[in-house]
Amino acid sequence: MAKSKSVFVCQECGYESSKWLGKCPACDQWNTFVEQIQEVRSRSTQPAAGNAKVFNINDIQLEEEERYSTGIKEMDRVLGGGIVRGSLILVGGDPGIGKSTLLLQVCERLQMNGKVLYVSGEESVKQIKLRADRLGIKNGRLLMVSETNFRAIEGIIDREKPEVVIIDSIQTVFDDELTSAPGSVSQVREVTGGLLRIGKGNNITIIIVGHVTKEGAIAGPRVLEHMVDTVLYFEGERHLSYRVLRAVKNRFGSTNEIGIFEMRDIGLVEVQNPSMTMLSGRPVNVPGSVVIASVEGTRPMLIEIQALVCATSFGMPRRMATGVDYNRVTLLMAVLEKRVGMQLHNYDAYINVVGGLKIDEPACDLGITASIASSYRDSAVDANTVLIGEVGLTGEVRAVSQIEKRLMEAYRIGFKSCIIPSGNMKMVKQLKSLEGMDIKGVENVHQALDLIL
Repeated sequence: MAKSKSVFVCQECGYESSKWLGKCPACDQWNTFVEQIQEVRSRSTQPAAGNAKVFNINDIQLEEEERYSTGIKEMDRVLGGGIVRGSLILVGGDPGIGKSTLLLQVCERLQMNGKVLYVSGEESVKQIKLRADRLGIKNGRLLMVSETNFRAIEGIIDREKPEVVIIDSIQTVFDDELTSAPGSVSQVREVTGGLLRIGKGNNITIIIVGHVTKEGAIAGPRVLEHMVDTVLYFEGERHLSYRVLRAVKNRFGSTNEIGIFEMRDIGLVEVQNPSMTMLSGRPVNVPGSVVIASVEGTRPMLIEIQALVCATSFGMPRRMATGVDYNRVTLLMAVLEKRVGMQLHNYDAYINVVGGLKIDEPACDLGITASIASSYRDSAVDANTVLIGEVGLTGEVRAVSQIEKRLMEAYRIGFKSCIIPSGNMKMVKQLKSLEGMDIKGVENVHQALDLIL
């Protein structure tokens, strides 16, 4: 006979304790333990029968995974070429960022012949229909249901036999065999495990929507991200029109690709030329404005970085960074003080990446440094110049990867000059398609600033 016991589970990370704790020893969060009742079944002394077939690694025949397009090129790019049949995809993002809008548009354009089942635990079918009409969605293969009971959802999937199932959201679905509340660690873990068995066993693609915490991570246990095949984050500021779809885990493709969308009244629209879009409205010959060449996966993008440096009114200068790592900005300002001689300790500094994007690659260091120096000296950088390079603590400018893609993108947009690390000049000399572009190599920050300011 099964016995029941009481355990306390952290709702942030899933850590279990036999007693209530104020602070979780695993994730250091306060007041996150919730009591749950678990059944303990007596173990049989007989060994379990292993019915699974065992294969020799040399006898396994590999076939290319079967994919089908979502009908949205930007999403196909992030997924590695399309959706793999039988995969489990997790989509996370801030409230109101456009997750449900994106998935409804995917339902309309999916290039497959089977049914698509949209399960909502947050809205009624009439509310979903209102949004679908606004987006112009009239797919006759799209089925909608408002349900939160996992057993009922399992029965609907077994009856309708769809090819794609969308669960919006996983935190609202519960298994009535568990005593914990919907959205708890145990509920999210068990429901996701059940969906995983359904998807893999019936070759059904399942897309689940996950809420995020105030820190920006998927709410619930970290095991949720380990169970799924692909994790996508939908990023962007609610007051800005641009959205970025980023893959942080993908078993069937690269995790470096991003997709860029623009939110309009008709829904999310793909941005085919992000460089031109990000540079539209850029001020000309204004101190503090610099263009850099960044690479996300296989896509090069030209991005504007703006800096504002002004004398502080207090004893402690203020530093603020939007779109770039704050600690990286502080480090680069220290390099300017030590290696170039700029007295920035009495100045406030504000750094912003135009368009709401977030960049974290080291190749943007030279652009950030130049924007700060430009604002400090009140001297504008030439509007037709692009800066590329990683800056070290000794002030050297180090070589970066994929320099050809960065230069080709700058040449395509129409830039006439580019400052790059000296270590990349050998590779650039082999390129014959950059005629008319003035490319100069620099070895340190001081040399780069002498060329542009």
